[in-house]
Amino acid sequence: MVEAYVLIQTEVGKAAQVAEEVRNISGVDSADDVTGPYDVIVKAAAPDVDQLGKLVVAKIQAIEGITRTLTCPVVNL
Repeated sequence: MVEAYVLIQTEVGKAAQVAEEVRNISGVDSADDVTGPYDVIVKAAAPDVDQLGKLVVAKIQAIEGITRTLTCPVVNL
């Protein structure tokens, strides 16, 4: 299982709506509105890196109001 944090920037005023929609996607463990350079931080998991990429590109980035994402895979050191 591959876990990652997905940092999301949204259009002005869209963070709450984006977080709500992202929470309903299979593979998303949590989605929280935050302040700072990113508007929403998502914790997601997938069986492998390819599936994680598909989750981010095909499902998360498809949500209206998202302007940019940054995917940060979790590493266990």
